[in-house]
Amino acid sequence: MLIITKVRLSSEIPLVGFELKLSVYVMLSGGPIINGGDITESRPVSGRFIRYNCTNIPDGTTRKRDGETWFEVGRSKTYTPTPNDIGHVLTCECVVVDLETRSYVGKIYTSSTSSVVPAPSPTPRRMISVSGTGLESRISSGVTFSVLSYNILSDAYAKAEIYGYCPSWALSWAYRKQNLLREIVGYHADIVCLQEVQSDHFDDFFSPEMEKHGYQAIFKKKTMKAFGGNMKTIDGCATFFRRDKFEHVRDFGFEFNEPAHSLIEPLVSSAQKNNAFNRLVKDNIAQIVVLAAKFSNQGIGNSGKQLSVCVTNTHINVHQDLTDVKLFQVHKLLAVLKAFVKIPMLVCGDFNSIPGSALHSLLAYGKVDPGHPDLAVDPLGILQPTSKLNHDLPLVSAYTSFGRAVLGLEHRRRIHPVTNEPRVTSYTEEFVGTCDYIFYSADSLMVESLLELLDERILRRNTALPCVEWSSDHIALAAEFRLITKN
Repeated sequence: MLIITKVRLSSEIPLVGFELKLSVYVMLSGGPIINGGDITESRPVSGRFIRYNCTNIPDGTTRKRDGETWFEVGRSKTYTPTPNDIGHVLTCECVVVDLETRSYVGKIYTSSTSSVVPAPSPTPRRMISVSGTGLESRISSGVTFSVLSYNILSDAYAKAEIYGYCPSWALSWAYRKQNLLREIVGYHADIVCLQEVQSDHFDDFFSPEMEKHGYQAIFKKKTMKAFGGNMKTIDGCATFFRRDKFEHVRDFGFEFNEPAHSLIEPLVSSAQKNNAFNRLVKDNIAQIVVLAAKFSNQGIGNSGKQLSVCVTNTHINVHQDLTDVKLFQVHKLLAVLKAFVKIPMLVCGDFNSIPGSALHSLLAYGKVDPGHPDLAVDPLGILQPTSKLNHDLPLVSAYTSFGRAVLGLEHRRRIHPVTNEPRVTSYTEEFVGTCDYIFYSADSLMVESLLELLDERILRRNTALPCVEWSSDHIALAAEFRLITKN
Protein backbone atom coordinates (compact mmCIF):
# COMPACT_ATOMS: atom_id res chain seq x y z
CA MET A 1 0.00 0.00 0.00
CA LEU A 2 1.38 3.39 -1.07
CA ILE A 3 -0.37 6.44 0.34
CA ILE A 4 0.51 10.12 -0.19
CA THR A 5 0.31 11.98 3.12
CA LYS A 6 1.63 15.47 2.29
CA VAL A 7 2.97 17.54 -0.60
CA ARG A 8 5.04 20.71 -0.37
CA LEU A 9 6.47 23.11 -2.91
CA SER A 10 9.99 24.42 -2.45
CA SER A 11 8.70 27.99 -2.83
CA GLU A 12 5.35 29.72 -2.94
CA ILE A 13 6.80 32.55 -5.05
CA PRO A 14 8.33 31.12 -8.23
CA LEU A 15 11.09 33.04 -9.98
CA VAL A 16 12.04 32.74 -13.63
CA GLY A 17 15.10 30.52 -13.94
CA PHE A 18 14.85 29.08 -10.41
CA GLU A 19 13.91 25.42 -10.09
CA LEU A 20 10.61 24.69 -8.36
CA LYS A 21 10.39 21.29 -6.67
CA LEU A 22 7.40 19.36 -5.34
CA SER A 23 8.32 17.24 -2.32
CA VAL A 24 6.01 14.30 -1.75
CA TYR A 25 5.78 12.43 1.55
CA VAL A 26 4.31 8.92 1.54
CA MET A 27 3.50 6.09 3.90
CA LEU A 28 4.21 2.49 2.93
CA SER A 29 1.94 -0.25 4.38
CA GLY A 30 1.39 1.56 7.65
CA GLY A 31 5.10 2.22 8.11
CA PRO A 32 6.89 5.51 8.76
CA ILE A 33 6.34 8.56 6.57
CA ILE A 34 9.16 8.98 4.06
CA ASN A 35 10.06 11.18 1.11
CA GLY A 36 8.57 9.55 -1.95
CA GLY A 37 10.51 11.47 -4.56
CA ASP A 38 12.30 8.37 -5.85
CA ILE A 39 9.12 6.34 -6.44
CA THR A 40 8.77 6.61 -10.19
CA GLU A 41 7.35 4.50 -13.01
CA SER A 42 10.76 2.92 -13.54
CA ARG A 43 11.15 2.35 -9.78
CA PRO A 44 7.67 1.43 -8.51
CA VAL A 45 6.86 0.26 -5.00
CA SER A 46 4.32 -2.56 -4.52
CA GLY A 47 3.21 -2.14 -8.13
CA ARG A 48 2.53 1.57 -7.80
CA PHE A 49 4.32 4.79 -8.63
CA ILE A 50 3.80 8.56 -8.37
CA ARG A 51 2.89 10.61 -11.42
CA TYR A 52 3.53 14.36 -11.53
CA ASN A 53 2.06 17.19 -13.55
CA CYS A 54 2.69 20.94 -13.60
CA THR A 55 0.31 23.44 -15.21
CA ASN A 56 -0.09 27.18 -15.46
CA ILE A 57 -3.00 29.53 -16.06
CA PRO A 58 -4.45 31.36 -18.04
CA ASP A 59 -2.83 30.62 -21.44
CA GLY A 60 -3.12 27.41 -23.42
CA THR A 61 -5.77 25.07 -24.65
CA THR A 62 -5.42 21.70 -22.95
CA ARG A 63 -7.34 21.22 -19.71
CA LYS A 64 -10.38 22.67 -18.02
CA ARG A 65 -10.50 22.87 -14.24
CA ASP A 66 -13.15 24.75 -12.27
CA GLY A 67 -14.13 26.57 -15.44
CA GLU A 68 -10.58 27.73 -16.14
CA THR A 69 -8.20 26.67 -18.89
CA TRP A 70 -4.82 25.34 -17.71
CA PHE A 71 -1.74 24.73 -19.84
CA GLU A 72 0.54 21.80 -19.12
CA VAL A 73 4.19 22.84 -18.73
CA GLY A 74 5.83 19.80 -17.17
CA ARG A 75 5.51 16.17 -16.09
CA SER A 76 8.14 15.79 -13.39
CA LYS A 77 8.54 16.72 -9.74
CA THR A 78 10.65 19.73 -10.74
CA TYR A 79 9.92 22.65 -13.02
CA THR A 80 11.94 25.75 -13.85
CA PRO A 81 9.70 28.73 -14.74
CA THR A 82 10.41 30.52 -18.00
CA PRO A 83 9.65 34.10 -19.09
CA ASN A 84 6.45 32.74 -20.65
CA ASP A 85 5.20 31.90 -17.15
CA ILE A 86 5.49 35.46 -15.78
CA GLY A 87 2.21 36.56 -14.24
CA HIS A 88 0.80 33.02 -14.26
CA VAL A 89 -0.04 30.83 -11.30
CA LEU A 90 1.59 27.39 -11.31
CA THR A 91 -0.08 24.29 -9.94
CA CYS A 92 1.88 21.13 -9.32
CA GLU A 93 0.02 17.90 -8.72
CA CYS A 94 0.79 14.28 -7.99
CA VAL A 95 -1.16 11.07 -7.71
CA VAL A 96 -0.46 7.40 -7.02
CA VAL A 97 -0.89 5.27 -10.18
CA ASP A 98 -1.31 1.51 -10.44
CA LEU A 99 1.49 0.22 -12.66
CA GLU A 100 -0.62 -2.51 -14.26
CA THR A 101 -4.00 -0.83 -14.77
CA ARG A 102 -2.60 2.75 -15.16
CA SER A 103 -5.53 3.94 -13.05
CA TYR A 104 -5.31 6.51 -10.27
CA VAL A 105 -5.26 5.20 -6.70
CA GLY A 106 -6.64 7.74 -4.25
CA LYS A 107 -7.06 11.46 -4.74
CA ILE A 108 -4.94 13.91 -6.70
CA TYR A 109 -2.81 16.12 -4.45
CA THR A 110 -2.17 19.68 -5.63
CA SER A 111 -0.09 22.62 -4.48
CA SER A 112 -0.23 26.06 -6.10
CA THR A 113 2.06 29.05 -6.18
CA SER A 114 1.48 32.75 -6.45
CA SER A 115 2.14 34.38 -9.82
CA VAL A 116 5.54 33.78 -11.39
CA VAL A 117 7.77 36.86 -11.14
CA PRO A 118 10.91 37.79 -13.09
CA ALA A 119 14.21 37.01 -11.45
CA PRO A 120 15.72 40.17 -9.97
CA SER A 121 18.46 41.83 -11.99
CA PRO A 122 20.36 44.02 -9.53
CA THR A 123 23.29 46.17 -10.49
CA PRO A 124 26.24 43.76 -10.87
CA ARG A 125 28.94 44.11 -8.23
CA ARG A 126 32.49 43.41 -9.37
CA MET A 127 35.67 42.70 -7.46
CA ILE A 128 37.99 45.73 -7.58
CA SER A 129 41.73 45.13 -7.46
CA VAL A 130 43.65 46.95 -4.72
CA SER A 131 46.99 45.25 -5.44
CA GLY A 132 49.80 46.97 -7.28
CA THR A 133 50.24 49.49 -4.47
CA GLY A 134 53.88 48.94 -3.55
CA LEU A 135 53.38 46.08 -1.10
CA GLU A 136 54.35 43.24 -3.45
CA SER A 137 57.91 43.14 -2.08
CA ARG A 138 56.50 41.25 0.88
CA ILE A 139 54.78 38.71 -1.34
CA SER A 140 56.19 35.45 -2.63
CA SER A 141 53.11 33.25 -2.35
CA GLY A 142 50.69 32.22 -5.05
CA VAL A 143 48.09 31.30 -2.44
CA THR A 144 44.87 33.30 -2.64
CA PHE A 145 41.39 32.74 -1.27
CA SER A 146 38.25 34.80 -0.82
CA VAL A 147 35.77 35.41 2.00
CA LEU A 148 32.24 36.82 2.03
CA SER A 149 30.46 38.29 5.07
CA TYR A 150 26.74 39.05 5.00
CA ASN A 151 23.97 39.75 7.49
CA ILE A 152 21.03 38.29 5.56
CA LEU A 153 18.17 39.65 7.77
CA SER A 154 16.42 36.88 9.67
CA ASP A 155 12.82 36.31 8.63
CA ALA A 156 11.81 36.75 12.28
CA TYR A 157 12.95 40.39 12.04
CA ALA A 158 11.63 41.09 8.52
CA LYS A 159 8.38 42.73 9.65
CA ALA A 160 6.14 44.82 7.45
CA GLU A 161 5.81 47.45 10.16
CA ILE A 162 9.59 47.99 9.98
CA TYR A 163 10.14 47.52 6.25
CA GLY A 164 6.79 48.72 4.92
CA TYR A 165 8.46 50.27 1.86
CA CYS A 166 9.37 46.78 0.60
CA PRO A 167 6.60 44.97 -1.35
CA SER A 168 5.10 42.24 0.82
CA TRP A 169 5.93 39.51 -1.68
CA ALA A 170 9.57 40.66 -1.86
CA LEU A 171 9.77 40.73 1.96
CA SER A 172 8.47 37.17 2.26
CA TRP A 173 10.97 34.45 3.05
CA ALA A 174 9.72 32.43 0.08
CA TYR A 175 11.13 35.13 -2.20
CA ARG A 176 14.07 36.35 -0.17
CA LYS A 177 15.65 32.94 0.35
CA GLN A 178 15.91 32.38 -3.39
CA ASN A 179 17.27 35.85 -4.08
CA LEU A 180 19.77 35.63 -1.22
CA LEU A 181 21.02 32.23 -2.40
CA ARG A 182 21.35 33.53 -5.96
CA GLU A 183 23.43 36.46 -4.72
CA ILE A 184 25.60 34.49 -2.27
CA VAL A 185 26.61 31.69 -4.64
CA GLY A 186 27.10 34.23 -7.42
CA TYR A 187 30.08 35.72 -5.58
CA HIS A 188 31.92 32.34 -5.68
CA ALA A 189 33.63 32.99 -2.34
CA ASP A 190 35.77 30.23 -0.85
CA ILE A 191 34.55 31.04 2.67
CA VAL A 192 31.10 32.47 3.45
CA CYS A 193 30.15 33.97 6.82
CA LEU A 194 26.43 34.68 7.28
CA GLN A 195 24.74 36.34 10.23
CA GLU A 196 21.05 36.26 11.25
CA VAL A 197 20.50 32.77 9.87
CA GLN A 198 17.44 31.19 11.48
CA SER A 199 17.95 27.68 12.86
CA ASP A 200 15.13 26.20 10.78
CA HIS A 201 16.29 27.99 7.65
CA PHE A 202 19.81 26.68 8.12
CA ASP A 203 18.58 23.09 8.42
CA ASP A 204 15.89 23.23 5.74
CA PHE A 205 17.44 25.55 3.18
CA PHE A 206 20.94 26.97 3.49
CA SER A 207 22.79 23.82 4.53
CA PRO A 208 21.35 21.57 1.77
CA GLU A 209 21.37 24.28 -0.90
CA MET A 210 24.93 25.41 -0.23
CA GLU A 211 26.02 21.76 -0.21
CA LYS A 212 24.75 21.51 -3.80
CA HIS A 213 27.19 24.30 -4.66
CA GLY A 214 30.16 22.54 -3.07
CA TYR A 215 30.13 24.04 0.44
CA GLN A 216 30.34 22.42 3.86
CA ALA A 217 28.31 24.16 6.57
CA ILE A 218 28.82 24.89 10.26
CA PHE A 219 26.19 26.62 12.40
CA LYS A 220 26.11 28.17 15.86
CA LYS A 221 22.82 29.55 17.10
CA LYS A 222 22.42 32.22 19.71
CA THR A 223 21.92 31.22 23.32
CA MET A 224 18.47 31.30 24.86
CA LYS A 225 18.82 33.14 28.18
CA ALA A 226 17.23 36.39 26.99
CA PHE A 227 15.53 35.21 23.80
CA GLY A 228 11.78 34.81 24.24
CA GLY A 229 10.73 33.56 20.81
CA ASN A 230 10.35 30.24 19.07
CA MET A 231 13.37 27.95 19.44
CA LYS A 232 13.16 27.04 15.75
CA THR A 233 13.41 30.64 14.62
CA ILE A 234 16.28 31.75 16.84
CA ASP A 235 19.06 32.97 14.59
CA GLY A 236 22.78 32.50 14.65
CA CYS A 237 25.95 32.52 12.57
CA ALA A 238 26.59 30.10 9.71
CA THR A 239 30.01 29.57 8.16
CA PHE A 240 30.43 27.75 4.85
CA PHE A 241 33.62 26.75 3.07
CA ARG A 242 34.31 25.14 -0.28
CA ARG A 243 35.09 21.48 0.16
CA ASP A 244 37.50 21.53 -2.79
CA LYS A 245 39.54 24.34 -1.20
CA PHE A 246 39.47 23.69 2.56
CA GLU A 247 38.94 20.98 5.10
CA HIS A 248 37.55 21.38 8.59
CA VAL A 249 40.08 21.17 11.44
CA ARG A 250 38.06 22.32 14.44
CA ASP A 251 35.36 24.77 15.45
CA PHE A 252 33.73 26.02 18.58
CA GLY A 253 31.19 28.60 19.58
CA PHE A 254 31.99 31.40 21.97
CA GLU A 255 28.94 32.49 23.97
CA PHE A 256 29.21 36.01 25.33
CA ASN A 257 26.81 35.08 28.11
CA GLU A 258 29.56 32.99 29.72
CA PRO A 259 31.92 35.84 30.67
CA ALA A 260 28.82 37.88 31.55
CA HIS A 261 27.76 35.28 34.10
CA SER A 262 31.28 35.30 35.54
CA LEU A 263 30.77 38.98 36.35
CA ILE A 264 27.25 38.50 37.69
CA GLU A 265 27.85 35.56 40.04
CA PRO A 266 30.04 37.40 42.61
CA LEU A 267 27.43 40.12 43.07
CA VAL A 268 25.74 39.97 46.46
CA SER A 269 22.30 41.53 46.23
CA SER A 270 19.55 40.18 44.00
CA ALA A 271 18.92 43.71 42.72
CA GLN A 272 22.52 43.98 41.54
CA LYS A 273 22.33 40.56 39.94
CA ASN A 274 19.10 41.37 38.11
CA ASN A 275 20.42 44.71 36.91
CA ALA A 276 23.64 43.16 35.64
CA PHE A 277 21.80 40.22 34.07
CA ASN A 278 19.40 42.46 32.18
CA ARG A 279 22.24 44.59 30.83
CA LEU A 280 24.88 41.96 30.04
CA VAL A 281 23.05 38.78 29.04
CA LYS A 282 22.12 39.29 25.39
CA ASP A 283 22.58 35.82 23.80
CA ASN A 284 25.09 37.00 21.18
CA ILE A 285 27.68 34.50 20.03
CA ALA A 286 30.80 34.12 17.92
CA GLN A 287 31.72 31.16 15.77
CA ILE A 288 35.39 30.27 15.45
CA VAL A 289 36.39 27.84 12.72
CA VAL A 290 39.90 26.61 11.88
CA LEU A 291 40.32 25.42 8.32
CA ALA A 292 43.22 23.74 6.53
CA ALA A 293 43.74 24.53 2.87
CA LYS A 294 43.83 21.69 0.37
CA PHE A 295 46.54 23.57 -1.48
CA SER A 296 50.05 24.22 -0.19
CA ASN A 297 52.11 27.36 -0.03
CA GLN A 298 54.96 26.88 -2.50
CA GLY A 299 56.48 30.31 -2.13
CA ILE A 300 60.19 31.12 -2.09
CA GLY A 301 61.88 29.75 1.01
CA ASN A 302 58.85 27.61 1.76
CA SER A 303 58.81 23.82 1.63
CA GLY A 304 55.12 23.56 0.85
CA LYS A 305 53.66 23.87 4.31
CA GLN A 306 49.88 23.59 4.41
CA LEU A 307 48.00 26.82 5.05
CA SER A 308 45.65 27.01 8.03
CA VAL A 309 43.31 29.92 8.66
CA CYS A 310 41.20 30.90 11.66
CA VAL A 311 37.80 32.30 10.64
CA THR A 312 35.64 34.11 13.19
CA ASN A 313 32.02 34.89 12.37
CA THR A 314 30.10 37.01 14.88
CA HIS A 315 27.09 39.22 15.45
CA ILE A 316 27.58 41.76 18.25
CA ASN A 317 24.69 43.20 20.26
CA VAL A 318 22.46 45.57 18.33
CA HIS A 319 21.31 48.05 21.02
CA GLN A 320 22.93 51.41 20.33
CA ASP A 321 22.78 52.52 23.97
CA LEU A 322 24.77 49.48 25.16
CA THR A 323 28.19 50.56 23.97
CA ASP A 324 29.72 49.11 27.14
CA VAL A 325 28.21 45.69 26.38
CA LYS A 326 29.47 45.76 22.79
CA LEU A 327 32.99 46.59 23.97
CA PHE A 328 32.79 43.91 26.65
CA GLN A 329 31.81 41.29 24.06
CA VAL A 330 34.55 42.19 21.58
CA HIS A 331 37.21 42.50 24.31
CA LYS A 332 36.41 38.98 25.49
CA LEU A 333 36.42 37.66 21.93
CA LEU A 334 39.84 39.15 21.22
CA ALA A 335 41.20 37.47 24.35
CA VAL A 336 40.07 34.11 22.97
CA LEU A 337 41.55 34.81 19.54
CA LYS A 338 45.03 35.33 20.98
CA ALA A 339 45.35 31.54 20.99
CA PHE A 340 45.28 31.60 17.18
CA VAL A 341 47.76 34.42 16.59
CA LYS A 342 50.27 32.14 14.82
CA ILE A 343 48.00 31.44 11.85
CA PRO A 344 46.27 33.80 9.39
CA MET A 345 43.11 35.18 10.91
CA LEU A 346 39.83 36.61 9.66
CA VAL A 347 37.25 38.27 11.91
CA CYS A 348 33.99 38.86 10.07
CA GLY A 349 30.52 39.96 11.01
CA ASP A 350 27.98 42.55 11.96
CA PHE A 351 29.51 44.50 14.83
CA ASN A 352 26.66 47.01 15.15
CA SER A 353 29.20 49.80 15.61
CA ILE A 354 30.18 52.59 13.25
CA PRO A 355 33.71 53.62 12.24
CA GLY A 356 35.16 55.84 14.91
CA SER A 357 33.31 54.07 17.72
CA ALA A 358 35.29 52.66 20.63
CA LEU A 359 34.57 49.14 19.41
CA HIS A 360 35.89 49.90 15.93
CA SER A 361 38.98 51.55 17.42
CA LEU A 362 39.67 48.51 19.60
CA LEU A 363 39.44 46.10 16.68
CA ALA A 364 41.16 48.21 14.03
CA TYR A 365 43.86 49.97 16.06
CA GLY A 366 44.31 47.69 19.06
CA LYS A 367 43.38 50.34 21.64
CA VAL A 368 40.77 52.85 22.74
CA ASP A 369 41.49 56.46 23.65
CA PRO A 370 40.77 56.81 27.39
CA GLY A 371 38.81 59.96 26.59
CA HIS A 372 36.56 58.31 24.02
CA PRO A 373 32.92 59.30 24.70
CA ASP A 374 31.74 55.68 24.42
CA LEU A 375 33.65 54.88 27.63
CA ALA A 376 31.41 57.26 29.57
CA VAL A 377 28.63 54.67 29.30
CA ASP A 378 29.67 52.06 31.87
CA PRO A 379 27.09 51.75 34.67
CA LEU A 380 28.42 48.37 35.84
CA GLY A 381 32.10 49.29 35.67
CA ILE A 382 32.83 46.41 33.26
CA LEU A 383 35.26 48.51 31.22
CA GLN A 384 37.44 49.44 34.17
CA PRO A 385 40.32 49.96 34.09
CA THR A 386 40.06 51.26 30.53
CA SER A 387 43.76 50.54 30.05
CA LYS A 388 42.81 46.87 29.59
CA LEU A 389 41.00 47.73 26.35
CA ASN A 390 43.83 46.82 24.03
CA HIS A 391 45.21 43.87 22.08
CA ASP A 392 48.28 43.07 19.99
CA LEU A 393 46.61 41.06 17.23
CA PRO A 394 47.68 42.48 13.82
CA LEU A 395 44.09 43.12 12.71
CA VAL A 396 43.25 45.55 9.91
CA SER A 397 39.89 46.28 8.29
CA ALA A 398 39.97 44.89 4.76
CA TYR A 399 37.91 47.65 3.19
CA THR A 400 40.35 50.35 4.30
CA SER A 401 42.54 48.97 1.49
CA PHE A 402 40.38 51.06 -0.83
CA GLY A 403 42.19 54.02 0.71
CA ARG A 404 45.42 53.04 -1.08
CA ALA A 405 43.78 51.91 -4.32
CA VAL A 406 43.39 53.89 -7.51
CA LEU A 407 39.63 54.45 -7.71
CA GLY A 408 37.44 56.52 -9.92
CA LEU A 409 35.49 59.40 -8.41
CA GLU A 410 32.26 57.38 -8.68
CA HIS A 411 33.53 54.69 -6.30
CA ARG A 412 35.77 56.97 -4.23
CA ARG A 413 32.73 58.80 -2.85
CA ARG A 414 31.42 55.50 -1.45
CA ILE A 415 34.41 55.50 0.93
CA HIS A 416 34.59 57.67 4.04
CA PRO A 417 37.46 60.14 3.47
CA VAL A 418 38.72 59.94 7.06
CA THR A 419 38.33 56.30 8.09
CA ASN A 420 38.55 54.79 4.56
CA GLU A 421 35.73 52.48 5.61
CA PRO A 422 32.58 52.11 3.49
CA ARG A 423 30.06 54.90 3.98
CA VAL A 424 27.21 52.40 4.00
CA THR A 425 26.85 48.68 4.73
CA SER A 426 23.28 48.94 6.09
CA TYR A 427 20.57 51.18 4.67
CA THR A 428 17.11 51.42 6.23
CA GLU A 429 14.71 54.21 7.14
CA GLU A 430 16.07 54.08 10.70
CA PHE A 431 19.81 53.67 10.07
CA VAL A 432 22.20 54.54 7.28
CA GLY A 433 25.82 53.73 7.94
CA THR A 434 28.51 51.10 8.36
CA CYS A 435 28.42 48.33 10.94
CA ASP A 436 29.79 45.32 9.01
CA TYR A 437 33.49 44.55 8.64
CA ILE A 438 36.03 41.99 7.54
CA PHE A 439 39.19 42.22 9.66
CA TYR A 440 42.33 40.27 8.73
CA SER A 441 45.79 39.63 10.16
CA ALA A 442 48.02 41.99 8.20
CA ASP A 443 51.26 40.16 9.10
CA SER A 444 50.22 37.07 7.15
CA LEU A 445 47.63 38.24 4.62
CA MET A 446 47.21 41.12 2.20
CA VAL A 447 44.13 42.26 0.32
CA GLU A 448 44.13 41.56 -3.40
CA SER A 449 40.63 42.75 -4.28
CA LEU A 450 37.38 43.88 -2.69
CA LEU A 451 33.74 43.58 -3.69
CA GLU A 452 32.63 46.99 -4.87
CA LEU A 453 30.27 48.99 -2.68
CA LEU A 454 26.80 50.11 -3.65
CA ASP A 455 26.09 53.76 -4.29
CA GLU A 456 23.51 55.31 -1.97
CA ARG A 457 21.64 56.60 -5.02
CA ILE A 458 21.07 53.00 -6.10
CA LEU A 459 19.84 52.06 -2.64
CA ARG A 460 17.51 55.07 -2.50
CA ARG A 461 15.71 54.06 -5.68
CA ASN A 462 13.52 51.72 -3.63
CA THR A 463 13.51 53.93 -0.51
CA ALA A 464 15.82 51.63 1.44
CA LEU A 465 16.84 48.00 2.01
CA PRO A 466 15.53 45.36 1.66
CA CYS A 467 13.98 45.70 -1.77
CA VAL A 468 13.20 43.55 -4.80
CA GLU A 469 16.85 43.51 -5.97
CA TRP A 470 18.58 43.19 -2.59
CA SER A 471 16.92 40.97 0.00
CA SER A 472 18.62 42.12 3.21
CA ASP A 473 18.89 45.41 5.05
CA HIS A 474 22.68 44.99 4.84
CA ILE A 475 24.94 44.61 1.82
CA ALA A 476 27.41 41.77 1.36
CA LEU A 477 31.13 42.42 1.82
CA ALA A 478 33.79 40.26 0.17
CA ALA A 479 37.57 40.27 -0.02
CA GLU A 480 40.22 38.24 -1.80
CA PHE A 481 43.42 37.69 0.17
CA ARG A 482 46.93 36.62 -0.71
CA LEU A 483 49.17 34.86 1.77
CA ILE A 484 52.31 36.75 2.76
CA THR A 485 55.45 34.69 3.09
CA LYS A 486 58.61 35.97 4.71
CA ASN A 487 61.65 35.51 2.47
